[in-house]
Amino acid sequence: MPDTTDADGLTVGQVSARLGVTVRALHHWDEIGLARPSLRTAAGYRLYTAGDLERLHRVVVYRETGLGLDGIRAVLDDPAADVPGALRAQRTQVAERIDRLQRLGAGLDRMIDAHERGLLLTVEQQAAVFGPRWDPDWPARARQRYGDTTQWRQYAERSASRGPEEWRAVADAVAGLDRALGDAMDAGVTPGSPEANRLAERHREVFAAYFPLTREMQVCLGRRYETDPGFAAHYDGIRTGLATWFRRLIDADARAHGIDPDTATWQ
Repeated sequence: MPDTTDADGLTVGQVSARLGVTVRALHHWDEIGLARPSLRTAAGYRLYTAGDLERLHRVVVYRETGLGLDGIRAVLDDPAADVPGALRAQRTQVAERIDRLQRLGAGLDRMIDAHERGLLLTVEQQAAVFGPRWDPDWPARARQRYGDTTQWRQYAERSASRGPEEWRAVADAVAGLDRALGDAMDAGVTPGSPEANRLAERHREVFAAYFPLTREMQVCLGRRYETDPGFAAHYDGIRTGLATWFRRLIDADARAHGIDPDTATWQ
């Protein structure tokens, strides 16, 4: 664009292109008296002189530092304004904003990793938290099998905020439930009894560490506990027959809440 003299003036469109600000912003600054064009054409169009352009340059610079329009007006028009002080204060705010954004970025990185990996613990940490029998390949297999489900996304969101201590608390809650189930079976607790129903509710609460579990979903999970070789081995390793007893306990609790276990679906 060729240079334009003060006498010629610059149109709003020319100033917008030169400074990289919108015409709308220029009109607004004109309306509030922050940066007004000094000239008008015979047809009434705004024209900015070199002096106007210099003020606009300063407005743009201060706006890019994050100063609000009132702060910019004070810096430009108040002879007593403490410009270095205002800029230092703004610099502090910028530093705080950068820190927040860096923490947000780190949180997003963890969330991405959690969705892709499931468990944000090293193999050594997993063994320390879940015990030497834990299979560190399980998260990858679970991601491959369930990665496109709502429950995996919910699990990942919880996992992203957990470190070893938080996962140890989850593992302790699961182990405590397993002991309570074994003790209840030994004590002859009958599925459908108040104590059995409390255990079913406790199971749903403990399982919520992974994702919310409806009663219908719990019924489906109870079936897997009984029929899946890995799950059945886990529960029957606690007490012989515990997998079937636990499934019956879940079914009885579901019936007490108006759910037919035979027609329950994962929802």
